[in-house]
Amino acid sequence: MKFLDEAKVYVRAGDGGAGAVSFRREKFIEFGGPDGGDGGKGGDVVIECVEGLNTLIDYRYQQHFKAKTGMHGMGRNRHGYNGADAVLKVPVGTQVFDEDGETMLADMTEAGQRVVLLKGGNGGFGNAYFKSSTNRAPRRANPGQVGEEMWVWLRLKLIADAGLVGLPNAGKSTFLAKVSAAKPKIADYPFTTLTPGLGVVRIDGRTFVLADIPGLIEGASEGAGLGDRFLGHVERCRVLIHLVDGTQDDVVEAYHVIRGELEAYGAGLDEKPEILCLNKCDALSPDEREEKRKALVKASRRKKVHVISGVSGEGVDAVLHLVADEVAAANAEEKAAEAPDEEEGWRP
Repeated sequence: MKFLDEAKVYVRAGDGGAGAVSFRREKFIEFGGPDGGDGGKGGDVVIECVEGLNTLIDYRYQQHFKAKTGMHGMGRNRHGYNGADAVLKVPVGTQVFDEDGETMLADMTEAGQRVVLLKGGNGGFGNAYFKSSTNRAPRRANPGQVGEEMWVWLRLKLIADAGLVGLPNAGKSTFLAKVSAAKPKIADYPFTTLTPGLGVVRIDGRTFVLADIPGLIEGASEGAGLGDRFLGHVERCRVLIHLVDGTQDDVVEAYHVIRGELEAYGAGLDEKPEILCLNKCDALSPDEREEKRKALVKASRRKKVHVISGVSGEGVDAVLHLVADEVAAANAEEKAAEAPDEEEGWRP
């Protein structure tokens, strides 16, 4: 299945049904009076978040969604039925934007979440509605209201607790395959990973979701390489794992390239907690390890640098423990922020 994380679709709510103009016609009833029913309501456009989806590929082949029109009213006070809704099923993490691409209309973060994007038009009143003491035989009825329509952008941002960032061929896919059951493509050339991937990591009874995105290169914020379009998938992450390839000559330059692209992208990525790792240490001598570790410590302004190997597993567990601690602390802080203040709580 192809990975598609952005789609533009046209949505239109259903029109309301028209009211009816009708009069009761029965034998021996000379003045039956008006009996035109009301029209039914048009269908809504609903965005529904469901499990089992991880891409927006369905919206590549169908871009127009229209809810059904409400049924017209009929005589004998028969009201029209409501039109069926148009339901767009999206994966968890999908954001809905207006046509300008900037105004967010909905953020679907939980399975089962439903948002009414457009409301269908109301049905028109039949002539029975307009009957009064002074107008015993109205010959008017309302047409149904026209449903709303618009173009929207659907953008998928994977929901993960931690994200892997680094230059191409820094060992991100190898790291993900080592710590989870995910099976990303691994090869000895840059840009092996072309689409983001997810894996569930278990460490000491705790679990978290780890995201791997395609590697960044210098100028990614301006479109170089694969660009920075996949950085949106780590916007929701609690912590970033920054992998630096220890086998390359200038590890300091590699570190500054990624930090520069994170700052250029914005969205607070450069402010997220970062765990800096010197990867592929199994291919380095002890002297090379220490030399490059010290260089990264100096370049990162005294951050702790973890020397690891995604192939042999050296130092990986220590990094996973730190990630699990950061995720647990962030979750606890979020729950505390959502809990109501005792002083502002209900009082008898």
